[in-house]
Amino acid sequence: MWVSTKAQYGLRALIEIGRREGGVAVPLKDVAERQGISQHYLEQIASNLRRAGFIKSVRGAHGGYRLARPAPEISAYEVVTAMEGSIAPVSCVEEDHVCDKGHVCGTVDLWQRVDTALRDVLGATTLADLIADSERQEHARLVQLEPAYPGVRN
Repeated sequence: MWVSTKAQYGLRALIEIGRREGGVAVPLKDVAERQGISQHYLEQIASNLRRAGFIKSVRGAHGGYRLARPAPEISAYEVVTAMEGSIAPVSCVEEDHVCDKGHVCGTVDLWQRVDTALRDVLGATTLADLIADSERQEHARLVQLEPAYPGVRN
């Protein structure tokens, strides 16, 4: 299973947008700079996220994007499938696929377990979870940068 940069960057952009307090609009330029993503590519991703109903645009001097739904109501599964389409590891476990080799294939159960595990993990992870993880990681990094004693370098 390979998750494209489109889905990875889409989640990262949603985390950045969702981290802003009070639904403040975030310019894509800020997201691109903070995440090290090409602004042009991010604009394409934002268009997909907007069409999928995850973000909405705000026009004006303080314009940008903000979440269209509360972060706890957005699952990683929804975002990844909106950006990728099917996330089935092989075509035979896709919902509408009919396999004519099922009686001789010894791997279909394996792929169904992989598919179920992937859906379960992504489905149980909300954008709010990812935002909290991001904030914990950033806080840990900042704590490491502080000197143990004033005037002494780490």
